[in-house]
Amino acid sequence: MTIVAIIDYGMGNLRSVQKAFETVGHAAVVTRDPRTIKDADRVVLPGVGAFADCMANLEKYGLVEPIRSTIAAGKPFLGICLGLQLLFTESEEFGVHKGLDVLPGKVVRFSSASNAEKLKVPHMGWNGVVVQREAPPLTGIASGEPFYFVHSYCVEPRDRAVVATMTDYGAPFVSSVWKDNIFACQFHPEKSQAAGLRLIKNFGAWRT
Repeated sequence: MTIVAIIDYGMGNLRSVQKAFETVGHAAVVTRDPRTIKDADRVVLPGVGAFADCMANLEKYGLVEPIRSTIAAGKPFLGICLGLQLLFTESEEFGVHKGLDVLPGKVVRFSSASNAEKLKVPHMGWNGVVVQREAPPLTGIASGEPFYFVHSYCVEPRDRAVVATMTDYGAPFVSSVWKDNIFACQFHPEKSQAAGLRLIKNFGAWRT
């Protein structure tokens, strides 16, 4: 049976992510144990909260090295919401803070990303996800399918080749990325009903 490790760094809706994996038939464990993370078949980095606080917790619990080792080993890796943003070089949330720097680029607030003067932030609710490149976790999901979002910041990858989907909110923004064994999304698949469960099931079956 495929074992999915959901990284627990003290922030995020961990149980709802675990329950979503269990619903589609994948065994999932919430853990901050480095050995359990390294031994798992799949790894998920979820996240809700402030970027700097999350990075501090990852460092506090000794999770930075296991994350980087998992990715370097080619194991399927899923980042969700803040788990997407943490993969980038830095964030402009409440100052400039360093991220994991797995993917070159930065995290910016919507107003600077879209130049929209009256954009309601946070971006909250359902919005369409338009496929640019069909990453394996997106198999069988129609371009434009709505997913659930809650966020005030979005990513700007230095390499646009990693962009998997775009979403419009005042202006187009990157809503997911795919590079090698990494798929990471700004939306919450665990809150996105049938389409979200399809993505989670696809991830659990993904062979990189």
